[in-house]
Amino acid sequence: MDPSALKALRHGDDAVVEQLQNIVIDSRDVNEFLHELCDYAARAISESMELPVVCAVTLSRRHRTTTAAWSDPRAKVMDEIQHNHGAGPCLHAMNAGITVLVPDTRHDKRWPEYGQAIAQLGQLSVLAVPLTLDGDSKAALNIFAPDVNAFGSVAIEDAELFAAHAQSSLRLAVRVAAGQQLAADLRAAMESRTAIDLAAGIIMGQNRCSQEEAMAILVRASSSRNQKLRTIAEQLVAAVAHEAPVTHFH
Repeated sequence: MDPSALKALRHGDDAVVEQLQNIVIDSRDVNEFLHELCDYAARAISESMELPVVCAVTLSRRHRTTTAAWSDPRAKVMDEIQHNHGAGPCLHAMNAGITVLVPDTRHDKRWPEYGQAIAQLGQLSVLAVPLTLDGDSKAALNIFAPDVNAFGSVAIEDAELFAAHAQSSLRLAVRVAAGQQLAADLRAAMESRTAIDLAAGIIMGQNRCSQEEAMAILVRASSSRNQKLRTIAEQLVAAVAHEAPVTHFH
């Protein structure tokens, strides 16, 4: 990763975009992508500002808000303090869809208790930038700095520019994950169907009955034994064939 790419992004360089896309490709799931995103954001913004910052991502999905990723354990703690208070710059940025700046956490009147808690941890400035996602999902990139008035206009512009590209990559990561889950669900459904169809065939042969009657026998066995239909089917196939049923994908 090349953190200096953030400076080049101001001049139309696509290095950050390419790097974020590579993170999507290389990540195993959305959680891993978010952690890689936080690490990259912290390095890139620190290098751009010439000041060490730490980052966290607040994510709201399915009516549940969590600290989804962080570049440093301190960032996780500071983000979770905000969740405990139920309000703060990061949550406001995410819910309102606007960038929120706290230039001095010691004297912020909007979230004084949160600000004091953050100040005691040595972080005197906070910048929260919203990430727009699909559907009812929302997120924010939260950047914590140890200096008062750490985020000037250029730093804010850089963070917003970074977030604009990051949210596109995050949407892509979520869509890829959704596609992978759908494929896994379809595979599981096909494997389940294979076992049930084979078991029904065995029952039809043993009892010289129709497929509908065979399925009724399987359903009754599932109900009386309090086991899933697929489990009953797999047990029957294994008992007859002496091996588990296999679904062949072509």
